[in-house]
Amino acid sequence: MSSKTLRLDDRLYEYLQSVSLRESEVLQQLREETAKYPTSRMQISPEQGQFMALLIKLIRAKKTLEVGVYTGYSALAVALALPTDGKVVACDISEEFTPIARRYWEKAGVANKIDLKIAPAIETLEKLLAEGEAETFDFAFIDADKSNYLNYYELSLKLVRSGGLIAIDNVLWGGSVADPEKKDTRTIKIRALNQKIHEDTRVTMSLLPIADGLTLALKN
Repeated sequence: MSSKTLRLDDRLYEYLQSVSLRESEVLQQLREETAKYPTSRMQISPEQGQFMALLIKLIRAKKTLEVGVYTGYSALAVALALPTDGKVVACDISEEFTPIARRYWEKAGVANKIDLKIAPAIETLEKLLAEGEAETFDFAFIDADKSNYLNYYELSLKLVRSGGLIAIDNVLWGGSVADPEKKDTRTIKIRALNQKIHEDTRVTMSLLPIADGLTLALKN
């Protein structure tokens, strides 16, 4: 028994993956290709992708939102968990990495489920609201520029239905959020979001110490 979350060293982390991870071949291939890039730390961990896929099935999601695509691992994990008529609206601005995402979505046979919007995410989210898409999404995943996290959260909260779920990545930010000496803009923005969600009565929330920290906010 333990009164606080167990710390994972490399050996325990490898054991966790060996008895938990059921990563498909295409997801593994995408992760291995992404690992070749200097920016590969932007990709979510495979156990986080699997956890999100489980959440999709638990809430029986059919329509989901993703803010921040990178090479497409999280969108692929979600799309694979969705039913055949499921849909992911994915927001990103990168013309460099999203072609990798598209290639693997095609390879996995889920490209028809993913609607990639290449534009600033705030513009895309506001356009969805203007088109009458408020409260029509079952799930939203936020993993993009930290300076806009508060904006992404508020817009996603409008787009997600009551009983829908918002997942927000990097909320522990490598531990920087707990270090008072860290005063860079991104750390300050994440701290502000964490505090806001903690006090937000519109949602039921929990911050999980998985990967770099994942907040789950269930819209009341």
